[in-house]
Order: sequence, then C-alpha cells, then structure tokens
Amino acid sequence: MDINRLDLNLLRALDALLAERHVTRAAARLHLTQPATSAALARLRAAFGDPLLVRGQGGLLPTPRAAELAPQVRALMQQIDALGTAPQPFDATRARHRFTLASTDYVHALLTPWLADLCARAGGLDVALLALDSDSVTARMERGEVDLAVGNLARTPPGLRSRKALSDRFVVIGRRDHPGLRRPLTLPAFCALEHVLVSPRGGAFSGATDEALAGRGLARRVRLSVQGFLQVPELLTDSDLVAVFPERLARRHAARLTIVPAPLPLPGFTMVAAWHERAHQAPAHQWLREAVVRALAAG
Repeated sequence: MDINRLDLNLLRALDALLAERHVTRAAARLHLTQPATSAALARLRAAFGDPLLVRGQGGLLPTPRAAELAPQVRALMQQIDALGTAPQPFDATRARHRFTLASTDYVHALLTPWLADLCARAGGLDVALLALDSDSVTARMERGEVDLAVGNLARTPPGLRSRKALSDRFVVIGRRDHPGLRRPLTLPAFCALEHVLVSPRGGAFSGATDEALAGRGLARRVRLSVQGFLQVPELLTDSDLVAVFPERLARRHAARLTIVPAPLPLPGFTMVAAWHERAHQAPAHQWLREAVVRALAAG
C-alpha cells in the first residue's frame, strides 16, 4: 500500500470502525453521515488492499489484516490526540529535571536558602550554577545549555525575554572593629582607606565608584581586584581593607562586618532574569523563572 494515500481523517475513521464494528455507530462517533463513513471504508479498503471489515452476525468482523492494524492505529490516534493536550503543570516535588542557572556569585549567594530548601523538598531536581558570560548566553540558551540567566544586563540580548529580578544599592564594608569606618564616614576618610574592587570580568582596578570620585577631583587606592563577591568578606575580616559592596549580600555577613553608608551618591543596580523564547511556554521553565524571582525578592 501507499501510505501517502492516507490522511488523518481516514485513520480516524479506521480507528472508529475497528472499535465499533458498525458503520452507523462509527459514523455517530465521528460526527459524520453514514454514507460518508461508508465512503471512508471504501477508500481504506482500496488503500490497504484488504476488505478490513466484513459482514457478520451482529455487525462487522475484522479481517486478520484489520486485527493486526487495530492496536497500531489506536496507539497512533492516542499519540496524535496527546499533541493537542495542554501540558501538565510542573510539580517540583515529583518531577525529575535538571536546570542550569547562569549568574554571578552574588546572585548564587542570595539564592542559597532557596537552593537548600529545594534540595530538601524536591529530590528529583538537580541545579547547575554557572558563571554568567553575557557575550555567549544567547547562544548557550539556543543550544539548551542554559535555562535561565540573571544578570546586570544593560539590555536584553536579541532572542531573549526578561523580567526584573532584584534591585540593590551599594554600601561600604570592612571588618567588625575597623577603626576607619566610624559614622559618619567622610569622603576624605573614605579615599584614605585601601580598597578591594570586584571586577566581574577580571583585572580592573577602577569602576563606577572611581568614576564618581573622579567627577569630584578625587581618587582612592584600590589594592586588590577580585573577580567574585564571595571572597571579599573573608579578605576584609583579616585586614584593614574595605570594599564598596551590594547591601543585600553585606547584610548576610553583618555579624562580622561593619556596614556604613557610602559617603557619596552611587548608582544602585537592577538585575534581570532572562530566558530564551524557545522555553517561554515550557511548564518546567515557567516554574524555574517564578521560583528564582520569588526567592530573590525574598532574599
């Protein structure tokens, strides 16, 4: 037989005829007239080169070929019907899934309570935390290597959707008994201190704070440049270095740090959660986006 001669409606008719073994009942099931269903049976017989259904006592009887086709056609119809079924809601407590989240260690640190709770409550979920590279994030999302990115993106890269994830401002931090962090911290005292600078791309010894100081004809001494946020509290605990640091993360180390307002206006920052259009409607990805944004709002 030439399978290309069959269309979906003919296969549905065959499924109904094999199930009902009666043209009239099959027609009612298909919402067709009896002549139309009979015509469909004739086309099926021609396509398969087999009578398929023959008259018997109480209805139609399947031929051996029809009996062979019946479970295959039923399974095919179920698969086709499943294509039009709405996806099931994602249940994190029962699902087995692996997520990949790209961001800075600052965001990863804020997500620590959520990640710990997730490991306790959702035994089937695995999460990979990656460093965010804004230059390659779109390509990695296209390849399915990254599910969600959270970053200080100046603009959302083409092909990605985004929403606000968190906002924060900068404060000045140092060790708990730092003699130079008395309130109020004056601008000259601030400039006289030695600083740690977080340079996400690595190697920089100036940033937004230095630009703000330069606008006032001032400068500070940056002694250390590090690529991540998490090592800064450790560096400060055992030295007289200070750092301009995100307030929300600083509060997590309040027991061992002195936290004071910055002595000059510094712009805060907003981070967005970004994801690829290809995953926008996927229930698992929708759950991940909501869970991460909710955790960052609460952290």
